[in-house]
Amino acid sequence: MDLIYFPIIVSLFAIAFVWFMASQIRKAPVAGGKAIEITSAVQEGAMSYLKRQYKTISLVGIVLFILLFFMGWKIAIGFLIGAVLSGVSGFIGMIVSTQANTRVAESAKKGLARALDISFKGGLITGLMVVSLGLLSVSAYYLWTGISGLIGLGFGASLISVFARIGGGIYTKAADVGADLVGKVEKGIPEDDPRNPAVIADQVGDNVGDCAGMAADIFETYAVTAVATMLLGALLFPRNINFVLLPLILGSVSILTSIIGSFFVKLGKKQSIMGAMYKGVAATVILSAIAFYPVIVKLMANQAIPAVNLYFSTLVGLVIAVGMFVITEYYTSKSYGPVKSIAKASETGHATNIIRGIGLGMQSTAYPVLLIAAGTIISFQLAEIYGIALAVTAMLSISGIVVGVDAYGPITDNAGGIAEMAGMPEDVRKITDALDAVGNTTKAVTKGYAIASAGLAALVLFSAYSEQIKESFSLTNPSVIAGLLIGGLLPYLFASFLMGAVGKTAGKVVEEVRRQFKNIKGLMEGTAKPEYGKCVDIVTKAAIKEMLLPALIPVAAPVLVGYFLGVQALGGLLIGAIVTGLFIGISMTTGGAAWDNAKKYIEGGAHGGKGSFAHAAAVTGDTVGDPYKDTAGPAINPMIKVLNIVALLIVAFLV
Repeated sequence: MDLIYFPIIVSLFAIAFVWFMASQIRKAPVAGGKAIEITSAVQEGAMSYLKRQYKTISLVGIVLFILLFFMGWKIAIGFLIGAVLSGVSGFIGMIVSTQANTRVAESAKKGLARALDISFKGGLITGLMVVSLGLLSVSAYYLWTGISGLIGLGFGASLISVFARIGGGIYTKAADVGADLVGKVEKGIPEDDPRNPAVIADQVGDNVGDCAGMAADIFETYAVTAVATMLLGALLFPRNINFVLLPLILGSVSILTSIIGSFFVKLGKKQSIMGAMYKGVAATVILSAIAFYPVIVKLMANQAIPAVNLYFSTLVGLVIAVGMFVITEYYTSKSYGPVKSIAKASETGHATNIIRGIGLGMQSTAYPVLLIAAGTIISFQLAEIYGIALAVTAMLSISGIVVGVDAYGPITDNAGGIAEMAGMPEDVRKITDALDAVGNTTKAVTKGYAIASAGLAALVLFSAYSEQIKESFSLTNPSVIAGLLIGGLLPYLFASFLMGAVGKTAGKVVEEVRRQFKNIKGLMEGTAKPEYGKCVDIVTKAAIKEMLLPALIPVAAPVLVGYFLGVQALGGLLIGAIVTGLFIGISMTTGGAAWDNAKKYIEGGAHGGKGSFAHAAAVTGDTVGDPYKDTAGPAINPMIKVLNIVALLIVAFLV
């Protein structure tokens, strides 16, 4: 039992390291002049939105807490802890981002290396804090209550993550689409131009969507995977606690390797920003693969499953993580054929751009799904269902540095916006543009990683569900077929609500931006100031309103299907949602990122460059892809896990 203290100690050490890095960033100089006003507006808007979002979520949380209390205080308190820490993860991600962005813009005056150092450290703070809080909460709550309360903790984390992903996604993309449609397409002004009334809302959206939303999402996936693997260990090997503790020990090891790996993020002779990022990720993966072996051999010697089989299962997870990085970069980077093909299609119009983008998104599911399928089969052959769980645990164990790479993206995006709006020198903007261009790819790559891990984590949760009901699912059973069809429907229905919400809210932003350009004299000439607060208010109110219904779908659906159709149908629902959710999530996030980078590829001078017919078509594709990649697609992650966790919570009442 003494082993349980190791992950707690490592978590506290990592949190201390995070505070040390945060103090270093705070010591860095901030951009002065007009940038102070812009930064203040972004910070105020982001904080105001998150407060309103979490106030709304807390009302739902209180009702669920009361209901869960009747199921047992351990589950209810666990729910509260998971919900609060998921929310805290989001707040930390947002605060760090809004403090780092202005410092990155200012540090760009001293060169690319300095700007990269601050922007990556800003992202790494979020990443390490997320995994440290996840590991600490699961370890400490297990030490206090045992295995029984952990499902509640996972449910709390998942529920907040769904709300954060939905609300933040609607906010950021409604503002972004509205700003682009009027600013770029109708008025022909640059991105982040201070004359655009929606530009502050767009900057705020980067923080509440990409930082706060991603942080809550990965916290939830990390915690839920640990809980699911521990639960499986307890169900499959009830007399051996080491199977329960192993995922926590592996998570501890990878937090340490992530810290070490972060020191490898340095520019080389080629000055490749992406290369610097990949050096850090590669170092973390290699160090984790090396460190896992002695840990597993010592901890799992003479167990029911050979230690070497368990070790190779963790390697499968690390290979899947690396594979998702490589595949997603191929489909979303400006350096490769898929993105260039969308840019080429833009020459012949808006429709051909959209057609090619949708097709590419569909095509991009093939390699990831084949990779996941192969990993599932291999890890199962090595250690059966526990092997799959261990592979997912290993895959998510490196989340610290992966989230660091992701959160770097919105920081550099905001830094570029601040530099543009504050009228900083051209050499500063050149550096922030270079950082931002890589940020688009890193955000896409980490979303691919997040979706693959979410799908596998949901599969582990389903395995825990099937272990508890002790029944098989036959395709000759009409209840199972009905459940599969309903489950397959849910990700489509869920995504449709989110796409509709972004479209409706973006329309309101467009109307407001047009009104201001029409009614505020001197706005286009730059002699008058836009009413930024009007657009911020529009997207804030809409995001809060529109997030409630879709967030309740994964909570209500398992309860209704389980009650009216039974445990067999509920099992079918879980599998159906995992399968279609995986495909929709990958196609939307990858396709949307490809549209975005195709636009940036053209803006770099290809196919006529900015202002060309191809550019106008590419902007249309990007605005369609925005809610794909940053709203509906990523929100599928927590949605399919909430379905499975709710099923685990209610299974005792159904059997």
